Amino acid sequence: MTLPRSLPRRQEGGFALSCACALASSALLLLASPGERFSLPLLAWFALLPLLWRLPRHAPRQAAALGFLCGLAYYLPLLRWILIVLATYGEVPLPLAGLALFLLAAYMSCFLAAFSFLCASLSRPPSLLLAAPVFWVGLDQLRGLLFTGFPWLDLGYTQHSLPALIQIADLAGHHGVSFLIVLANSLTALLLSILLGPREERPRPTLPLAALALLGLAFAYNAWRLQTLPATLAAAERMTVGVVQGNFPQNQKWLPSFQEETVETYLRLSREAMAGNEAQLLVWPETALPFYPYEHPLFLRLTSELTAPHRIALLTGAPHRERASLDEPLRYYNSALLLSPEGVVSGRYDKQHLVPFGEYIPLRALLAFASPVVETLGDFSPGTGEAPLACQNARIGVLICYESIFPELARRQAANGANLLVNITNDAWFGRSNAPWQHLSMAAFRAVETRRSLVRSANTGISAFIDPLGRVASASPLFTRYAASAEVVLLAETSPFLRLGHFFPWLCLGLSAAGSLWAFKKKKTVANTEYPRGENHVC
Repeated sequence: MTLPRSLPRRQEGGFALSCACALASSALLLLASPGERFSLPLLAWFALLPLLWRLPRHAPRQAAALGFLCGLAYYLPLLRWILIVLATYGEVPLPLAGLALFLLAAYMSCFLAAFSFLCASLSRPPSLLLAAPVFWVGLDQLRGLLFTGFPWLDLGYTQHSLPALIQIADLAGHHGVSFLIVLANSLTALLLSILLGPREERPRPTLPLAALALLGLAFAYNAWRLQTLPATLAAAERMTVGVVQGNFPQNQKWLPSFQEETVETYLRLSREAMAGNEAQLLVWPETALPFYPYEHPLFLRLTSELTAPHRIALLTGAPHRERASLDEPLRYYNSALLLSPEGVVSGRYDKQHLVPFGEYIPLRALLAFASPVVETLGDFSPGTGEAPLACQNARIGVLICYESIFPELARRQAANGANLLVNITNDAWFGRSNAPWQHLSMAAFRAVETRRSLVRSANTGISAFIDPLGRVASASPLFTRYAASAEVVLLAETSPFLRLGHFFPWLCLGLSAAGSLWAFKKKKTVANTEYPRGENHVC
């Protein structure tokens, strides 16, 4: 029998203690997440420390199990709104909805398991300092791509309420903030290992000092942008915009008997939003009109009672259907219509990134059980147009609901000339959960990345005005009717994120893939060296 030359240090320490540390990281991550009553975003800068401290003590497979445990304990409560979407409004049986929540949380946890596996594969703690942020961002990018992507509440989004910490998003997007958070966590873990470990094994201070310098530069950049950008905002063009929040329950929204009341309510709230100001644009939420506008007489009231008399433009969500040709079947779209002050539809945007199981069913033949969810709204087709909608001096880039969590969509809108972003959404699906705050946090980063104002109108909240610094103003309460107006800045500058910064997560993904391949080859080489072919390993 051939024995290893020495027992690896990674085998030291109890696995039960490591599980407790993984669960501690889950709890800290959850406390740092946006919520209605409680959120401590600064905890994110230390939340991964318990997990990272224990990973080097275990073999990669054990580390992956720790990462999966940490992810499952984090994502199950974070995504509990899935039960409301499926069971309450989608009419899916509660056990099946619970299974869907578990499977989604398990899927999300696989990325944290992969992160932990890769980190534990590193032979020396200093390597973890460099690699952990790269692995994290690379895996976040992968999660945003696979199966149409589900980048819900990436780590950087926890900081949306702290403008002093997120201005660097105009360089590398929200992924840049995630990178810094993981870097701070891994740096702290390394410093602890240096303080608590044997003196003879302490690494050189070069890497820790370089990490500290990078964090210092990032914080200095945040401070600089917060100090200098307000002068640019003060000199920019402006537009007065009103938002309306109708607050119609999801289980009543599509009933024909409520259609007239819906229009009456939105017209009344619009007059409240315009009171005492010279608003140039009104924004109604996603599917504010619960009918096909071109086919319904109530649509005429929008022009005869609102846009034409008040000489104001209206951007409203509505379903739309049309045929490409007489031989083609009807295609249904989740759309935003822009009505000009002259009372004509001057532009339309069709939602491009549809919600799986909410607006269409992938692999319908195999997943027919999800049909009730889609039938509530219809089975939509994705739109293709990305040209901004013109409204006086504004070029409006529209993001419908779920689209606000994908930075590439907002980036393309801004790159195509949009100087104002508008996010219309119907968050009634989320019910009384933390999801509306989570959704808002992601929209705020689209403003910082593109350096555009973002106006948000939500059926049940949260409606808000977000400036190019990511500062949220006039945020509405949930589940109440609400109308407000504000003057928003129209910026057309090209941020570094629009040019090259959006490639940062791709770079991290490429480096992660290359590093994983190198580690695999190195491990295979070491195994072949220690156990040459033909040698008996078992007595």
